[in-house]
Amino acid sequence: MFVVVIQVAQGLAQGVSYPAMHGVWRFWAPPLERSKLATTAFTGSYAGAVVGLPMSAWLVSYVSWSAPFYFYGCCGVIWTVFWFAMTFEKPAFHPTITQEEKVHIETSIGHISASYPTLSTIPWKAILTSKPVYAIVVANFARSWTFYLLLQNQLTYMKEMFNIKISDSGFLAALPHAVMACIVLLGGQLADYLRSRNILSTTMVRKIFNCGGFGGEALFLLVVAYTTNERTAVIALTIAVGCSGFAISGFNVNHLDIAPRYAAILMGFSNGIGTLAGLTCPFVTEKFTARGPHGWQKVFLLASLIHFTGVTFYAVFASGELQDWAEPKPEEEPWRPDDFARKASNAGMMVSYGTGSDPVRMTPIPDVNQLRQGRRSTDAGRDRSQYETMGGDENHSYSDQAPTAVGNENYYQGY
Repeated sequence: MFVVVIQVAQGLAQGVSYPAMHGVWRFWAPPLERSKLATTAFTGSYAGAVVGLPMSAWLVSYVSWSAPFYFYGCCGVIWTVFWFAMTFEKPAFHPTITQEEKVHIETSIGHISASYPTLSTIPWKAILTSKPVYAIVVANFARSWTFYLLLQNQLTYMKEMFNIKISDSGFLAALPHAVMACIVLLGGQLADYLRSRNILSTTMVRKIFNCGGFGGEALFLLVVAYTTNERTAVIALTIAVGCSGFAISGFNVNHLDIAPRYAAILMGFSNGIGTLAGLTCPFVTEKFTARGPHGWQKVFLLASLIHFTGVTFYAVFASGELQDWAEPKPEEEPWRPDDFARKASNAGMMVSYGTGSDPVRMTPIPDVNQLRQGRRSTDAGRDRSQYETMGGDENHSYSDQAPTAVGNENYYQGY
């Protein structure tokens, strides 16, 4: 029971990792660099499997069954120190980033709402009824099914089907994930190349990479299901997992396309449902293989069928375009002191009050920076000239003693 509690706590602690990364990329990833940056981060998951599978096999065989837990626990503590020391939420908060890079990132991303989503402002209904969201969810479940299948049962499959010792199968088990890690990096670069050169739209890139990757994986899983040759099984399994690497540039980055403001929430939603595959897959696998090694055929047939389902659903309903509900409504934006000045200046300061039909022309209200630079009442003559140019008439005279802070000499005595 204690072990179960520890594993549940571990899952709760690690469950926020993927959503948190999408929350970070919202502020750090320029739109046309999202694929390469996000896939670079995701590569760590598969590179971890490359190191972890043979390492675990060696530790269990030559140290003890508990050695992997101690080893990975210590690695996690060390990683945490580096994470808190080296990561920052936004480029503006980073102490060592160059001004050029900061400007590039913030200019490329454009305006980002200053308000943060809350339970009451998140468009839950729109999210839960969005077809592009469910396309991501289905794809995530399909990818997670095979990922957890191999992570939990690949060594057992090789032992039962081909009588390979666990101590000797670690490197063979890591090979598919090594290929996938390379494909994930390559796919991210290629996806952004196609988008930045306007060769394909974002929607087409996501669909082609996701459906192509899942389709290739599904086909080669069929080969794994029916082969009884060790070399053929290893090659087919390696190609299958490698193909799925292209899909990471599809569904796994798609959250940032359709709703960057809610990308972390969407990632948590889709990845949470995808993790259900990790809960279901072991029971299904055990049920199929309970009567002998021939049950592995059904295991891989089911995995192939799930991927074909993911291909179909994603091809029909996925989108790479920003959704209507992805940005906050104007009334949800926080008020800032310079908002009125900015809007008024842009409008030329032609406003009317009460029920009067004639508009009153006013000197544009400066923003905070203009006031700090010390705009003096000596500008009044210039303001008067601007007023006359704007069409001042005898019914609306201009006074050098303007009834505003800008035209009042006493106002500047404190500056």
